[in-house]
Amino acid sequence: MHDPKYLRDNLDVVRTALGRRGQDVPWDIIQKLSDERRTLTTQVEQLRHELKKGSDDVARRRRAKEPADEAIEAMKQVGERIKDIEGTLRETEETLNGLALRIPNLPHHTVPQGTDSSQNVEVRRWGTIPSFSAPPKSHWEIGEALGILDFDRAAKIAGARFAVLSGAGARMERALIDYMLDLHTTRHGYREILSPVLVNRQTMTGTGQLPKFEDDLFRLRDEDWFLIPTAEVPVTNLHRDEILSEDRLPIRYTACTPCFRREAGSYGKDTRGLIRLHQFNKVELVAFTTPEGSHDELERLTGHAEAILQTLNLPYRVVTLCTGDLGFSAAKTYDIEVWLPSQDQYREISSCSNFESFQARRATIKYRPSGGKKEAKPDFVHTLNGSGLAVGRTLVAILENYQQPDGSVLIPDALRPYMGGKERIVNE
Repeated sequence: MHDPKYLRDNLDVVRTALGRRGQDVPWDIIQKLSDERRTLTTQVEQLRHELKKGSDDVARRRRAKEPADEAIEAMKQVGERIKDIEGTLRETEETLNGLALRIPNLPHHTVPQGTDSSQNVEVRRWGTIPSFSAPPKSHWEIGEALGILDFDRAAKIAGARFAVLSGAGARMERALIDYMLDLHTTRHGYREILSPVLVNRQTMTGTGQLPKFEDDLFRLRDEDWFLIPTAEVPVTNLHRDEILSEDRLPIRYTACTPCFRREAGSYGKDTRGLIRLHQFNKVELVAFTTPEGSHDELERLTGHAEAILQTLNLPYRVVTLCTGDLGFSAAKTYDIEVWLPSQDQYREISSCSNFESFQARRATIKYRPSGGKKEAKPDFVHTLNGSGLAVGRTLVAILENYQQPDGSVLIPDALRPYMGGKERIVNE
C-alpha cells in the first residue's frame, strides 16, 4: 500500500510510473474521490472553526448574562452538519482506501523497463548443462516408469493438477524439505517457523493477495478463511500491528508449508507433471529490515536460495524481472530459473522480492530507530521474501538432470544422507 499522503499529492506520478502495471486501476474514480475527500475535509475544518467561535460566543453571552438560546441552537445545527459531512467523509475514505489497496507497488529505479517476460534481464548463470546420449525424458515419464509418481490416482482422488508421490519419490520430497530447512537454519541464520495454513482476510490483505487476487485463492465456504498460496502470507503477518526495535533487525524466518493455488489463469499451461499444481510444498524465506538495508538483504536472500541449487549441482540462471513482469507487491524481483533438459530451457524455481514498505504499510509493521531515544518516531520496515526453494520443482530438476540411460536417477551427493545413504532411485 502506498503512503496515502504521497498518493494524494502525486497520483499522476504514480500512474505514470506504473504504466501497464496500473492499467486495471480506476484512476479517474480515485482522482474524483480524492478531490471529494479534500473538499469534505476542508468543509469539516471550516465548520469546526465556526463551532469553536460559536461556543466562545455562547460562553461570552452567558458570562454577560445575555440571551444565548439562538446561538446555542445555531451551534447545534453546525454540529449536526459536521456529523453528516463526517459520515460522508468516512464513506468516501473507505471507498478510496479500498481502491488504493488495488494499486501495485512502484518499481525500484534499478528495475529494467519492459512490457513482458521477454524483456527480463539475465544477471548470471551457474553450473554446467548436462548432455545425454539420447533425447532426455520428462520428469513425469521418469517418475511414472520408476513407480514414484502417480497422476492418474491423484486425479481420481482430487482431480486435475494434483499428484501422488510414493516410495523414493515421497522420501525425496521429505528429504528436500529437511535439507533446505537445515541449510537455511544452520548456515544462513534463519529461524524456523511452523505456521497455520488457514488464515483470515486481514492476513491475506496484509501481504497483498487481497482484495485484487481473491479469485486466485481457495476460500472456505462457511468461514472467511483462506488456504495460503505461500508461507510468505502467515510468516510476514507474524509482526502485523507491531513496532519492532531496530536492534532486532534484520529478522529472518524460514518455513515450509503446503501451498494452494487455483491457477485460474493457467489454462493449457503445464497440464502434465509437477510444475503447476493446485497443491505443492515450498520452503520460504522471509526477512524484515530497515529501509537502508533492504536491497542488500535482497542480494543476500537470493544468494541463499541459489545455495540450495549449487549444493545440489543443478544448473540455473538468475534474471531481474522488468517492470511489465513485476508482481503486484514487489519493488524488485529476481527469478531463479533451473535448467530442465526435457524442455531445453530454464524454468522458474524461486522468486526473490523486495517489497520495501508496501506490505508493511498494509500490515502496519514498524520499527523504532535505535539510539536511546524513546521519542524517536517509528518508521515502516521493509519486507522481503523468496522461495528457498519450491520443493516439487526441485524434485523435477533432479529427476531430469540426474536421469541415467538405464532409467534410474542418481541422487545428488548432498541429499544422500537424507535418503538413507541411497545413491540412486531405481524401479520399485
